[in-house]
Amino acid sequence: MRFLVIGAGKQGSACALDLLQVPAVEKVYLADRTFDHVPEFLAAYHANPRLELVQLDLEDQAAVRAAMAPVHGVLSAAPYYFNTALAALAIEGGAHFADLGGNTEIVFEQKKLHERAVARSVSVVPDCGVAPGMVNILAGEGIRRLDRTDSVKIYVGGLPQHPEPPLNYMVVYSLEGALDYYTTPAWILRGGKRTQVEALSEVEEIDFQGGGLGRLEAFHTGGGTSTMPFAYEGKVPVLEYKTLRYPGHAAIMRPIRDLGLLDTTPIAVNGGEKVSPRRLFIAAVSPRLTKPNGHDLVALRVDVRGSKGGKPAGTRWQMVDRYDEQRRVTAMMRTTGYSLAITGLMQVDGRVRGNGVLTPDEAVPAGPYVQELAKRGIKVSESAL
Repeated sequence: MRFLVIGAGKQGSACALDLLQVPAVEKVYLADRTFDHVPEFLAAYHANPRLELVQLDLEDQAAVRAAMAPVHGVLSAAPYYFNTALAALAIEGGAHFADLGGNTEIVFEQKKLHERAVARSVSVVPDCGVAPGMVNILAGEGIRRLDRTDSVKIYVGGLPQHPEPPLNYMVVYSLEGALDYYTTPAWILRGGKRTQVEALSEVEEIDFQGGGLGRLEAFHTGGGTSTMPFAYEGKVPVLEYKTLRYPGHAAIMRPIRDLGLLDTTPIAVNGGEKVSPRRLFIAAVSPRLTKPNGHDLVALRVDVRGSKGGKPAGTRWQMVDRYDEQRRVTAMMRTTGYSLAITGLMQVDGRVRGNGVLTPDEAVPAGPYVQELAKRGIKVSESAL
């Protein structure tokens, strides 16, 4: 198997690292415009012929086609706005394609490529990280197990193992992305109907004692379920996604947002100079929230409830994954980058459910996927509700 991984940042590099652990993978091409930000954990592979760094401009379609030509699978950790064009080029070249996604409108654009992908016997799976991605696979499995589904509730958070006030938070991926989630309304299902709710709203406490975390808080944020609120409208009464943080986080972030400090529209200061409040906020807080030596964790819970054979039934999946001290790979990179790699491997070896453009809940069987996570030390427990 040969793979092209696009994007040599944290998630793409983690994806490449994972692929290099698989003996059946003979070559990994890691592509980016520059390579001055490749994480240290890939340094040991720089002289390894199985890993090749490819300088690539994603605006150059001819160059992208050439980079895709020798591979069986293309895995994108590039910014989401490239993914429709990249998926189309992969289909054209006959290579399977998966991405980390993060933008539901882009997924709907990719869905328009479905018939083209089927005709080329190509699998395209967008949104293959943790949320969206892992949670969709588990939720879809839970729904299929039931005769009637009453509710799907999903909780995910990337957190510091050793929280520090005032926010008890550290940057575990893009701070810009996190602030987008805090300011964008979330799509949920209520009464089987798709509706939007305000981000940072409906705060509740979640007991994560089983994962050694104690009590966390959860609140609505957008983007975590991809197209599921659209796909299951009228079929599932309640479907929602909430972000996990240490208690008190939302109470601080909500007034910061409501005062306009997370707005993106520039405002005039100092007699007319235009400044984006969000850019200023990121510049001020990012150095305080970036912990080069900090160790993170990712907590996840998916609860699916309903009935089977006329009796109440349901399943809970739970995971707490922690920073890999041996390889110096963060929990967010493990659960996100490795998830992308697993999806690509399952596409190429035929374990996904079919060709065409399918979301993770449609394409990826939960059993083999969870087994692959376990091989990497990412343990997802399952219990009946």
